[in-house]
Amino acid sequence: MAGVLVVEDDRFVRSALIRHLADASHVVWSVGTALEALREVSRSRFDVVILDLGLPDLDGAKALKMLRGITDVPVIIATARDDEAEIIRLLNDGADDYITKPFSVEHLSARIAAVLRRAGTGRTGGAPPSRVLRVGGLAIDPERRQATLDGTQLALTRREFDLLAFLTERPGVVVSRKELLAEVWRQPYGDDQTIDVHLSWLRRKLGESAARPRYLHTFRGVGVKLEAPL
Repeated sequence: MAGVLVVEDDRFVRSALIRHLADASHVVWSVGTALEALREVSRSRFDVVILDLGLPDLDGAKALKMLRGITDVPVIIATARDDEAEIIRLLNDGADDYITKPFSVEHLSARIAAVLRRAGTGRTGGAPPSRVLRVGGLAIDPERRQATLDGTQLALTRREFDLLAFLTERPGVVVSRKELLAEVWRQPYGDDQTIDVHLSWLRRKLGESAARPRYLHTFRGVGVKLEAPL
């Protein structure tokens, strides 16, 4: 079961989604505009947002960027558009997945389940045992999605945490950018600049820089390695 916010201006589509998602045991809220979605997300916690691109007040792509400015909630784009370049751009802008209209509710439910597994969210009713990863002064708890450095908790975005956790599971191993895109961003290909930006943000929070790395070491043309400082 998950808390789902449906952002869809077509009331017939919205009603159908609400009914079928509720039948699948999800708790469903719905709005018809981007501004309503931003307001709801800013004051309530959801497990996933289903975002239509053709909204009456604001293009869904702009709404996605605004959502990413205030929340890390997983976002699945629901769109009738099938332009590959636009889909890649949306994924790079922070979408977690996309689904092309028309789609079945079973297909959407499967996408929701996959996104929640990757994000480590969902109201499952039981807490799995914690397994803390440690590299030097870094401690990463993947189940609780908590990260500390020398005992101080790090304020990481969802994507920053996923990136750091993925690298922490492979200490001392140079991980290629292709593998990062596939495993962290769930994209077969994309813009390397996306990785560079997130690495830069992550370095800042770890108190280091590309010129003076402590944990994150970049190998030009090869990939990235995380290891404990000497």
